[in-house]
Amino acid sequence: MSTISKVAERAGVSRTTVSHVINHADRVSKSLRDRVNAAIDELGYAPNPQAKSLRTGRTNMIAVLIPDIGNPFYTEMVKAAQSSLEQAGLEALIYNTDVPGGNWKTHGRDYLRQLNRKRVDGLIVGDFALHGMNEELTRRDTPTVFIGQLASQAVDSVCIDDFGGGYLLGEHLAKQGHKQVVEVTGPPTFGSAMARAAGFEKALRDNGVKFGTKQRYEGSYLPPSGRDAVRWISTLTGKERPTAVFFGNYLMAMGALAEIHDQGMRIPDDISVVVFGDLPQLEYVRPRLTRAGEDPGALARRATAMLLERLNGSYDGPPRTEIVPCTLKVFDSA
Repeated sequence: MSTISKVAERAGVSRTTVSHVINHADRVSKSLRDRVNAAIDELGYAPNPQAKSLRTGRTNMIAVLIPDIGNPFYTEMVKAAQSSLEQAGLEALIYNTDVPGGNWKTHGRDYLRQLNRKRVDGLIVGDFALHGMNEELTRRDTPTVFIGQLASQAVDSVCIDDFGGGYLLGEHLAKQGHKQVVEVTGPPTFGSAMARAAGFEKALRDNGVKFGTKQRYEGSYLPPSGRDAVRWISTLTGKERPTAVFFGNYLMAMGALAEIHDQGMRIPDDISVVVFGDLPQLEYVRPRLTRAGEDPGALARRATAMLLERLNGSYDGPPRTEIVPCTLKVFDSA
């Protein structure tokens, strides 16, 4: 088995120099780093993470909590966070609290207890992962970044401009000449859902389009409620029949597209469709959806950068809140 002593002997340096290369590379010249790293590669030496943890007081592990591992939004978020953490020499531990399955409270509390035992160095919380339990964040000393709207501002957070994105889509439909519009929101207990709806409705009113509560359908943020919403739309007749519909997230829009197709409706001839949210996968959906949002990977990368600033001491001030603006992308559906 390779040891730090064998690496030092092979490289012709002291054990202290090898230790510096592994733990504080900036303290060692490039020529020495190259010699030591070559010896490490030749001998297949791997530092003992437990021993290193005892010396430094760190585990180099970051926990990432997400609410729904089956949701591509959070898949993209995890992929970006994991990649950024790996580049910083940190390991990501992924925890799915399963909000759609109704298990978030049980899973959330169990996972937080596990994280106390594992002594993770930091925590990234994806939006609804601790739905109804965000007060737990105020009780933790672990550096944490929240991705989403965090009313308490207890920790650093980064979120999409939900109101602004909704406004862009409402404004677009109004300028396209739509006068009868409906929207399919997420659950009212989700602040982001209500912010998107508020922005959308304000844009319509600012542009002279009347909008009332009867034109709003409450969805679940899941595909089946998109199907149900289209069935509801199909019951509307006369002046109530909409020419356009706004979906508060892309999962509901996916369910809606299936139902629209099954009912023999055409987009945008029979109804125009806009959706809040942007994912790389949407480039393969036809018709291409007009949408407003931001790549979840960008949010995860910014959240990781904020966490690293806490961990390396480059920022130790009060909790920060960063709002990422949405981009409107106009395509075939509206």
